[in-house]
Amino acid sequence: MADDIMAEIQKDKEKKQYEEYVKKITPAHNIWLQMLKAFFVGGLICTFGELLMKVFGDTLMMENDVASKYTTLTLIFLGVVLTGLNIYQKIASFGGAGALVPITGFANSVAAPAIEYKSEGHIFGIGCKIFSIAGPVILFGILVSWGLGIVYFIFR
Repeated sequence: MADDIMAEIQKDKEKKQYEEYVKKITPAHNIWLQMLKAFFVGGLICTFGELLMKVFGDTLMMENDVASKYTTLTLIFLGVVLTGLNIYQKIASFGGAGALVPITGFANSVAAPAIEYKSEGHIFGIGCKIFSIAGPVILFGILVSWGLGIVYFIFR
């Protein structure tokens, strides 16, 4: 009986030590600073997108629809290139959701697994892992748009 009590006291002591250890090594986050960084980085990406729209539209005399498509393609291309150069990960770690939410973040989520698993070969590495992060987004995006199309067809 005394051994059981001592074992229970020891477990409680170890649990408290573990909780203190976890609290000590868990980084404290300043939510306001993180939101400010995300707003800043996301704003910079969007401002750059608007600048590209102006360049394609006004300078190169493209129609608005064409300029927006070229802007999207350019942002995707830059997201992939920056991912390949290991720069986008640094931007994302600084800016958080501000770097991950725009289309450049989606490009990063497709390119990063391809780069990470390229050592496993073209089929089992890149081919199988390229959509490991973006795949669910694409799948559920298509599924929801298909479902909404049916709803629109029925109720129009």
